[in-house]
Amino acid sequence: MKLIYKPFAIVVGLLAGILSKKVFERIWTAFTDEDPSDPDDRDATWTEVLISAAASGVIVKVVQALVRRGGAVGFERATGFWPGDEPKG
Repeated sequence: MKLIYKPFAIVVGLLAGILSKKVFERIWTAFTDEDPSDPDDRDATWTEVLISAAASGVIVKVVQALVRRGGAVGFERATGFWPGDEPKG
């Protein structure tokens, strides 16, 4: 059953990446009209670069966790099989 889940997980992962980028852009623009600071931008300060990187990292990981967990729960409901690791114990 895990073999069947792999293609599903790939699609869910791609969707999570796309969605997380959109969510980050929406949240970022709610706070500032400026683009997130690029580490390669000579004029960006360390503070600007680190704040944009930290915000991006948190938002991307949270959205990905929500989407992946939702995908696993949906897969279990549809198949009766949990796609992750076996319970410990």
